[in-house]
Amino acid sequence: MTLAKLINKVRPAYAVLLLAALAGCGGGAATTENPIVNGPVAGPNYVGPPPATSDIQAFKLNFWDNLEAADRCGSCHKPSQSPRFVRDDDINLAYQDTNSSGIVDLANPGLSRIVAKVRAGHHCWLTDANACGDTIVRWITAWASVSQGSSKTIPLTPPVIVEPGPARAFPATANDGGANSFANTVYPLLVANCAGCHRPDASVPQQPFFASSDVNVAFEQAKTKMNLDAPAMSRLVLRLRNEFHNCWTINGVQGDCVNSSARMEAAITAFAGGIPVTPIPPAWVTSKALGLYGGTVASGGSRYEANQIALYEFKTGSGNQAIDTSGVSPALNLTLSGGFQWVGGWGVQFTGGKAQAQTGPSALKLRNLIGSTGEYSIEAWAIPANVSQEESRIISYSGGNDTRNFMLGQTLYNYDFFNRSQTTGENGVQLSTPDAQRALQASLQHVVVTFDPVNGRRIYVNGVDTGVRGAGGQSIGNSWNDTYAFVMGNEVSNTFPWLGTLKLAAIHNRALTPTQVTQNFVAGVGEKYLLLFSVSHLINMPQAYVMFEVSQYDSYAYLFSYPKLISLDPAVLPGNIPVKGMRIGINGTEHLVGQAYKPLDIVVTDAMYSNTAGASLSSVGTIIGLERGPTLDEFFLTFEQLGSQMNV
Repeated sequence: MTLAKLINKVRPAYAVLLLAALAGCGGGAATTENPIVNGPVAGPNYVGPPPATSDIQAFKLNFWDNLEAADRCGSCHKPSQSPRFVRDDDINLAYQDTNSSGIVDLANPGLSRIVAKVRAGHHCWLTDANACGDTIVRWITAWASVSQGSSKTIPLTPPVIVEPGPARAFPATANDGGANSFANTVYPLLVANCAGCHRPDASVPQQPFFASSDVNVAFEQAKTKMNLDAPAMSRLVLRLRNEFHNCWTINGVQGDCVNSSARMEAAITAFAGGIPVTPIPPAWVTSKALGLYGGTVASGGSRYEANQIALYEFKTGSGNQAIDTSGVSPALNLTLSGGFQWVGGWGVQFTGGKAQAQTGPSALKLRNLIGSTGEYSIEAWAIPANVSQEESRIISYSGGNDTRNFMLGQTLYNYDFFNRSQTTGENGVQLSTPDAQRALQASLQHVVVTFDPVNGRRIYVNGVDTGVRGAGGQSIGNSWNDTYAFVMGNEVSNTFPWLGTLKLAAIHNRALTPTQVTQNFVAGVGEKYLLLFSVSHLINMPQAYVMFEVSQYDSYAYLFSYPKLISLDPAVLPGNIPVKGMRIGINGTEHLVGQAYKPLDIVVTDAMYSNTAGASLSSVGTIIGLERGPTLDEFFLTFEQLGSQMNV
């Protein structure tokens, strides 16, 4: 299955992702950095000598102007305290001090010393030190895009070589293991509490059928829902403990999720306890192993952000603040309330709650900055929880149920886009994707809505123009109300909740072009890593790796995509290397599902190999279930054939 089809079928994520970017130089993702339109914090009142060069001017506009205020770095790092990178007597000396002190790395802004210092908690002006660091990275990146050009590469670092470790493997049948067998531990709980739905002969049957009357059918269906090495991380446990899904009646208490999940965890623990830890079979042809955080961070991703005025990447992971890290002042931070929870791999899941800004910053950031251009775009990476909700508000700038400046919402299979202009009423006019198109799906989707006075409104889903049009010839003018509030996941009145997850949201004060929309779709979303699985011990190719882009798709799974064979020695060529029947292993076993590379049968030749980008093995993406968690899960690869090594 190609990754494009994966988008519409199996918990989809990204259709193109990093494939095109990885074809660039350096063996990593080529990243286009676009200057960010920044406003100063409080309007720096600089009266010293003018910038001597264009680079010093770029330094001032993008870095100095944003950090010189007293509530940031200006209270210390002026002429009286070294490093004097925001000194206000001479911008040229401030530029010189910034460079000579080495606090900024223009080639790799995220590795700058000032970023590390702030991430560690030094004088952060927001509630999250990492959000302060991310914001400074954007300012340095904006300066670097002028100073060093528009592109950079992600340098690949050889990982620590680790042998794949042993693990528990599921027994052949449900009855293996005696008293500790699946049939005697987990199965009785499933039959007693889940048979109303999860069996083929239920009144409304729902897969997986792990409560089937056939115990071996139930066993096969339940395998992917149990984590033998970390029972508490089993999907059967988390579904009860974290999602409160059909919790059982225990000791007369209905819906007792605490004890329900505890009993399920104890049953899986007992089942796992009867299974010995077994080493990887010596006949297997395996790569070396590494974990998610042992990879190279694939940040940047080639997003178009030149006119981005608000950005929410949901990296905080805890608390009740969703922080705007666009770097454009004032920050439009949101307060989370009601039903919500943070999800792994960056994101917030809304279960009836909302994230809302105050009206003052909403007006300064949205009404004023969008009013100055007369056009805008709303961009989101969203996972609707279902396709049955109606009149749900995903992102809105509104004053109540029937008053708004703009809104992106959901009605069944459709995305709705409301825009208020000088020719509409207070609620604006609705534009929706066609019913027959079923553009909205309960899966990870990239949705962008745009407005400008000439072309009117457009809606894009997964990089594709849906074809619907809102009439042009309209103007926002002074029609927008500056007393409204920016809100996500609900209406400000709490009466139109949207159920789903946001992985990223952004507001631009220009209408993105089709090319720019596609660029941001291809860039993907979330925390991504380039994992280098060492295979030099299997083939005659020094510093050889099979490289994947891997991201934590959500709290329960990883997305593997775009494998390629690459050597970190730029002088090496592969010759002719057969690659056949590749599988992904996790924690000592081949994963039960998601083996999309099993049919792989290719010979890597010099003609298809690039010294900087390697050779693509497949355009397929696949989902691998999370087991122990991103800090503990260990991945490796197996092959039916790699070079001359074979194990069919």
